[in-house]
Formats: sequence, structure tokens, C-alpha cells
Amino acid sequence: MFKTVKRIIAWIGPYKGRLRLGMVCSFFASLFTAVPIITAAWALSQVISDMRGEAPFRTEVIWVAFLVITGSTLLHYLLSYGRALLQDSIGTEVAASERIRIGDILKRVSLGYFEKNSTGEILADLTGEFTQLETNGMKMIDVFVNGYIKFAALVLCLAIFSPPSALVAVCGALLSTFALRGLNRRSQKSSPINRQANEALTGTVIEYARGLPVVKSFGQEGAAIEALRHACEKSRQINISIEKAYQPWNMLHIFVLKLASVIIVMITAFFTMGEAMTLSYFLMMAMFAFSMFSGSEAVIESAYALGMFGAALDKIDRLKQVDFIDQDGVDVTLSSCDICFDHVSFGYGDNEVIRDVNFTVRQHTTTAFVGPSGGGKTTLCNLMMRFYDVKSGKITVGGHDVREFTCDSLLRNFSMVFQNVYLFRDTIRNNIRFGKPDATENEIVAVAKAACCHDFIIAMPDGYDTMVGEGGSSLSGGEKQRISIARAILKDAPIVILDEATASIDPENEHLIQQALSALTHGKTIITIAHRLATIESADQILVVNHGRIAQQGTHRELMSQKGIYKDFVSLREKAEGWRIA
Repeated sequence: MFKTVKRIIAWIGPYKGRLRLGMVCSFFASLFTAVPIITAAWALSQVISDMRGEAPFRTEVIWVAFLVITGSTLLHYLLSYGRALLQDSIGTEVAASERIRIGDILKRVSLGYFEKNSTGEILADLTGEFTQLETNGMKMIDVFVNGYIKFAALVLCLAIFSPPSALVAVCGALLSTFALRGLNRRSQKSSPINRQANEALTGTVIEYARGLPVVKSFGQEGAAIEALRHACEKSRQINISIEKAYQPWNMLHIFVLKLASVIIVMITAFFTMGEAMTLSYFLMMAMFAFSMFSGSEAVIESAYALGMFGAALDKIDRLKQVDFIDQDGVDVTLSSCDICFDHVSFGYGDNEVIRDVNFTVRQHTTTAFVGPSGGGKTTLCNLMMRFYDVKSGKITVGGHDVREFTCDSLLRNFSMVFQNVYLFRDTIRNNIRFGKPDATENEIVAVAKAACCHDFIIAMPDGYDTMVGEGGSSLSGGEKQRISIARAILKDAPIVILDEATASIDPENEHLIQQALSALTHGKTIITIAHRLATIESADQILVVNHGRIAQQGTHRELMSQKGIYKDFVSLREKAEGWRIA
């Protein structure tokens, strides 16, 4: 429990000074809550003395009491406001910067990381875990630390009037920590189970939402909802069991503190009966007895939450400690764009998919990858951009091993147009500008015209300010493809990879996209993956990829003059498409 508090304080880093200053404000604010009670007891003692005829009551007492109580109340709220200003926004500020930091880390890890960790798990880490710390982290620190600070301040006041009562209060607080520690241990055990259930629920909801078009088209709503229902039920059961385990410890904690309050009242009552304490101060001590533990009673809630936070911090630490694929990389500037694969082998785990591959892509030439689906074409492109590290051999770009680069310095040399285009939920302008964040309006319009998408953009009600749905759902496939080409043109990278860029496009859009691709690829080093042979006929070299190996290599004319996969492939395509390559 205390260890988790220290971890949260370490997590907030440069904001520790604000946290400590907030604790100081909390301490003095707590002292000022005691001042009105002490002042009221003093004023009451003056009234009692007057009633007993011991000393006449002076009207100045009323004004002094009024001014002291008003002033102390005002100072209490001012200090509480200062504490809130200093502490309450720390969690939000730290979480925002940490999310950006984690986003940068995820950008620099191997894509294999995303195969081992589900989308639901990563989403739960970046949202759920951070949200817990962001919204409740500082609140729980306030409840836990400032709760005990308030208790210490009131014990100090109590000790002035009755040291035995102060000792009882301290003993009660110490005994209650056993309940807190028990609850904290229980929370730490249940936290991983709860987190797994939340991750499973998040992943199931994402899968259900993404699969709704397929679900509806096959009329299988019942089957699809079953997994979601199961995940919701499991989450419900786990949360109920956690709540049941929480309550006994909560009751024990509250009982110990209330018992301490009763004992304090009994002690001061005996003192009052023995005339060692006046009636007014007995009433003051009784008020202290039942108010001083208010902060400590709330600590039970923070003890449970702190157990959850410990697990959340563990997850965040694991995210931050993943190995960067470019952790030893440096910023490299290329003088040429030749790409060379030298005895490259690669596999996903134990499944080897690329086997001893050798080839060179010369600068300003076009290289086409063809071959059966699953043969390794896309994997070869991923390897040259170092989305994964090779198992053996090496890949060089411009004479430099890709492992020498930082991710940014390597990828700034590549533009890629995917078959399945992803657009961000933002304006069309910003989706195009993604290729060059500092692009001017004129540059954006120019590349949109080059990519043959300017006309349909300005025909929209909001033009370039039109919001694109998540993943580009509000646009047609051809429109999304042309916008993706526009941002690739804007990036103006020397190497362009086209991964089945026209595979799913209708003939009308294909003509426009071919125009856009011509604008994109002019004067570049081109690597294209295609099944449509018309797009690769004029390539400077064709690499036939089959079962992770380069089965054939040459120009179209050279490969057609020899028996092999390529010639058979062309024949099959001619029959399927009803045309021939002369």
C-alpha cells in the first residue's frame, strides 16, 4: 500500500514539488478545521464561568470567537483550494504526456509485438489503466496521504488537551492499518483477474462492432452477440465477487476507528467527572473524537484503489520497458536508394516464411513482386522498412544496414500505398497533410489534383474540411485510395511501395488511380506487389516469390521465354481476365 503510494509519487516525476506543497496546504487546512472547535469550546467555557458566577461574561468574547471562527474557516477553504489547484490536475497532465510517450514507444516496436498482444489488451492499457491513474490516482493520494495528514494535525491538537486520548487515537489508527493491508493484498490478487476480464470485454466489443456488417449480412446476430454476452457476464461476476471480498475488511476498519472514538469519549468523560477537564473541553474532545477519523475512514477506499493502481503501474511499466526495434539506431541520411537483400531469412516465431532471399533493387527502377498469395511478398516489403527484424542475413538501403537507422530516419525514405486504405477520423485536409504535417494549403491542393481527388473533394459540402468517418467509412474505396495516394505524393519519399493498390478498384476508378500512381511514382524507386499483370509488364525486374523464396527473376520478356511459375501464372491470368500480353 505505502509502496504503491511511493510508486505513484515516482510516476508523477517533475510534479513532485507541487504534490508536496499541496500536502503542506492540506496539513494547515486541517489545523484550521480544529480552530473553530477549540474557539467554540473556549467561548462556551466563558459562558459556563459566568453562569457559575466565577467570572463575568464579556461581549468581546463573542466578537473574538466570531472573527477567529470566520478567519479560520476562510483560511481552511483557501488552503483547500490551493491544494486542489496544486494536486488535482497532476494526474491528467502526467497521463497525457505518458500516453504520448507510450504512443511513440508503440511506433518503434516490432510489429510482432501486436501479434503477441491483442488490440483489446493494448486499448485497455492506454485507456483503462491510464484513466484509472488520471482520474483517481491523485484523488486516492489525496484521500490516503492527506487523510493521515488531517489525522496527524487533529491528534496534535488532541494531545495538547489530553495526551491519553491522543495515544488512543494513534493506537486506533495503527490497528486499522491491519484491515487496510488485508484489503490491499486482496485488491492486488483480484486486480489481474479484473483487468483480464476488462481486456476480454474491450476486445469482444471491438470485434463485435467491426463485424456488424458481416453479422447482418449472414443474419447471425444471435451467434455474434453470444461472445459479447459471455464477456459481460464474466465481468459482472468478477466485479460482484470483488465487492463481496471488499466489504468485510471495510467493516473491520470502520469498527476499529469508531471503537477508538468511543474510548476517547469515555476517557475524557472520566476526566470531566474527576474535574480534571471542564465540561466545555469535554464537549470539544467528543467532537474531535468523532471527526478526527473522518479522513482515516475514507482511506479504506483508497487502500482498495491503490491495490488496483499497483497492477496498473505494472502494466504501464511493461509497456515502457518493451525493446525498441531501433534502440541502437542513429539518424542516417541516404545518398542513394538501392535496396539489397543478402541471404535474408525470417519467420513468425518458429514458422519460417522467408528463406535465404537475395536480390537488389536499383535506384530509380521498378521492381514487381508476383506470386501466389501467402508466398511472402508483403513480408519482404515489411522487412525492408524494418517492421520486423530478419532472422539471418541483412538488408541494406543505400548501402546502410536497416538496423543502423532509427525508425524515423529509415521510414522517411518510404511511401506506401496499401490495398486496404486506413484514413483517420479527421478532415480530408488533415488526412492528406499526414504525409507532411507542415504542408501549405497550396501544396495540399496540388497533390490532391495530382492524385485525381480534388474534384470530388470540392464537390462535398465542406470541401477539404469534410470529416472522414472512422477508417474512411464515409468515402468510397476509390476515393479513399486516391486520398492515400495524395498523402503519399505529399510525403515525396524516394522509395514507393504499392501493395495491391488497384486490386479491389472498379474499372472507372482504376483509370483515375493509375493516373494518380503515375504522378506518385515519377522519378522514384518503385516496388509493386500486384496480381494484375498489366501493372507489372513494364517493370525493370520481376521477382517471383513462392514459399518464401525467389523462384524466378527477370523482365517480363525474359520470364515468358522460360518455363516456370511466372509463365503459368500469366496463362492463368489471361484465361481469367480474357486478354493477352503481346
